[in-house]
Amino acid sequence: MLFHLPTAVLALVLLTVIAGAALAGLALGRSRRDRGQGLKESSGVLQGALLGFMGLILAFGLSLAIGRYETRRTAVVDDANTIGTTYLRAQTLTEPTRSRSMSLLVKYTDAEVRLTHEVPGSDGAGQASREGEDLQNQLWALAAHEVTAHPRATAPRLYEESLNEMIDQQTVRIAGLGNRVPTEVLLLEIIGSAMAMFLLGLHVGLLGRGLTPLLLAAGLVTMLLFVTFDLDRPTRGWIKIPDAPLTSLRTSMNGPPAVDGTTG
Repeated sequence: MLFHLPTAVLALVLLTVIAGAALAGLALGRSRRDRGQGLKESSGVLQGALLGFMGLILAFGLSLAIGRYETRRTAVVDDANTIGTTYLRAQTLTEPTRSRSMSLLVKYTDAEVRLTHEVPGSDGAGQASREGEDLQNQLWALAAHEVTAHPRATAPRLYEESLNEMIDQQTVRIAGLGNRVPTEVLLLEIIGSAMAMFLLGLHVGLLGRGLTPLLLAAGLVTMLLFVTFDLDRPTRGWIKIPDAPLTSLRTSMNGPPAVDGTTG
């Protein structure tokens, strides 16, 4: 559910939960301030322990999100590299396979660029994925025909190898887009942070301290949670997977081919 929320709504929900828990604890602490001497000591111990636990789970969740973000970014680079290699080797094929394959690879690159901007699991992402698979089938059929027509030629076999790597890389990339931080970890972060902020607010209220430090702490925790969630939303929010490798490759395809003739 949290994955599909708009960015502004997600930030508001996190802020409401964390700040609300802190303010609820503050209100309870102030109401018990005059008759809660024993509660001050116990709340201080619990607050310190829970703040340490909160820091641990926040660090754990953030590390999971960063690892998945880096994997997705690397997958885009590898995707662009495999397509680029396949496109170059397609230029060494004989006509008409050469021209047809190059044209299909241009369309395939467009589909991969669109995949970068679609929300995983959405209709748009499914359409881009299906279009890519259809183009892969057409490219593979042309490659098989070329290998059959020229069984002793080196270029078709090298091209077929690159095409196979390109097809495999799309599978890796789509799997990476769907590999998100487990929902249980994200919920544990929210619940643990809310409990820690509640006890912090309770302790501050019992001690009669000001509101500003508590709100600053709540804002910091909310920002850490939001960054974790945002990293786990690869095509939305503030932190997105860059598509520069694919767009640069697509731009280079508009120029003349590196190989003008055809070889067998």
